[in-house]
Order: sequence, then structure tokens, then C-alpha cells
Amino acid sequence: MELRDDQPMRHEIGNRTFIVADVEPLDVDGVRTVEIGSLIWLIGFVALLPFYAELEENGRLWWLWTCLAGCGLGLFGLEYCRRRRKARAERDAPKAR
Repeated sequence: MELRDDQPMRHEIGNRTFIVADVEPLDVDGVRTVEIGSLIWLIGFVALLPFYAELEENGRLWWLWTCLAGCGLGLFGLEYCRRRRKARAERDAPKAR
């Protein structure tokens, strides 16, 4: 039998009272967040490709390479998050006998 008080946690700091609700996080492992972020960087890179000459002329070619770097680093982050999710699942899985 579990005894729980389902009242939200209260913190009093100075003359203010802050209420902290017991809410589960939306994205525990971060895989979806990194996937979407990497996709946005890729879309930015593809969207800037037609403007290559104009970006080079105005000294803003770094915008293009920043998008590519963001996508590439996102892919490394994605692999990291997937490995972390797998390790957490193995750790939390019941031991088979």
C-alpha cells in the first residue's frame, strides 16, 4: 500500500510562495528533440543553397556552413541520445533469471 500526499510541493522564498506540480517530463531521453533540431538545421541548409552566390558576395557564406555544422553535430548528438536511451532501458529492465 502506497501512502502519498497528492498535494503539490510548495516553496516559500521571501514573501512569495511557489507551487511545483508533480509533472512527468515530455521527452526524457531527448531523441525526438535532437531529431527535430537536426532536421531544422538541414532544412535551413537546403533553403540557403540557392542563395550561395549572394551569400558569398555579401560575406555571409558562414550562414550556410553553420547550418551544415548544426545538422552534423545534431547527428552525433542523436547517436549519443539513442545510446543513452538504450542504456537506460537495459538498466531499468527486470533481470532475467
